[in-house]
Amino acid sequence: MRKMLAAVSRVLSGAAQKPASRVLVASRNFANDATFEIKKCDLHRLEEGPPVTTVLTREDGLRYYRMMQTVRRMELKADQLYKQKIIRGFCHLCDGQEACCVGLEASINPTDHLITAYRAHGFTFTRGLSVREILAELTGRRGGCAKGKGGSMHMYAKNFYGGNGIVGAQVPLGAGIALACKYNGKDEVCLTLYGDGAANQGQIFEAYNMAALWKLPCIFICENNRYGMGTSVERAAASTDYYKRGDFIPGLRVDGMDILCVREATRFAAAHCRSGKGPILMELQTYRYHGHSMSDPGVSYRTREEIQEVRSKSDPIMLLKDRMVNSNLASVEELKEIDVEVRKEIEDAAQFATADPEPPLEELGYHIYSSDPPFEVRGANQWIKFKSIS
Repeated sequence: MRKMLAAVSRVLSGAAQKPASRVLVASRNFANDATFEIKKCDLHRLEEGPPVTTVLTREDGLRYYRMMQTVRRMELKADQLYKQKIIRGFCHLCDGQEACCVGLEASINPTDHLITAYRAHGFTFTRGLSVREILAELTGRRGGCAKGKGGSMHMYAKNFYGGNGIVGAQVPLGAGIALACKYNGKDEVCLTLYGDGAANQGQIFEAYNMAALWKLPCIFICENNRYGMGTSVERAAASTDYYKRGDFIPGLRVDGMDILCVREATRFAAAHCRSGKGPILMELQTYRYHGHSMSDPGVSYRTREEIQEVRSKSDPIMLLKDRMVNSNLASVEELKEIDVEVRKEIEDAAQFATADPEPPLEELGYHIYSSDPPFEVRGANQWIKFKSIS
């Protein structure tokens, strides 16, 4: 009897040491998956489009939720560090657009390729880099993903080609990456992203033309967040049907605030490209909560009420959370635990990003090439020399 009481006591004390929320989550039976209706895509030169229903597993839902929360919290921390003047220079944040970067990554393979413009922090994370490497790059430290020499607009990872600062310039590069995929005979695609502000550039239409002629496996993706810098799409474009801009290229207009819509549309587009049909164009209708960059307060050309309305009705994290809770894929308590873990991860990464040393001046010329013998690089004048080491 004494042994039995001791055993019961140990069990009860163990339960008492665990947070009450963890005990509740562990004891609850969740559904393994659920089926959801999603918004139908608008189509251009396509007889049928992505499905209007999709299955979300509990495992995928929790992973998407964690990734979107991480991107959101990372961007808010970058905002804070910028206002403290720890991050300097250009800094374009993507909070509000998390369903785009997470949804796209959920539907492609790690061996596929992605290139984007300067609003790149979320894609850098979803392509596999850590929050620590991203924040350290933003603060210009040696532990950053580009050794502190790239900053906000120039981050890279395996099969991720940036982060490009020149408006629209990444689109012909993306077509070139797709050409390499086809030339090498690999079953890979390239996701080539640009914003509505870049959509009127001539080089984009040249890239469309070459990609269509050569049937390149390129998914051209316009992230339409409704404003190019401070100019609304209606004031900047004679036609705001960006998914039709490819003319001879098939197109889709997608709800970019719904991760499941983005995921299914991208799966459809990737299958189109892999089948040898050539390029396809996607327009993701999304919204950024911050201004164009940290130098833009974001409320001189739109109202605070407009921003708040999008937050309250279309927030991508809120939409996924409501779906999961209402379908018994997760509980509010479980998702709150994820929020706490994400906040801790961001805080730890920020501590590293502010404590890590800056790269020394002699490393300024390093990493120009990936596998070349060392050589000298001329500095600001002919008497200053830097050594370049791969």
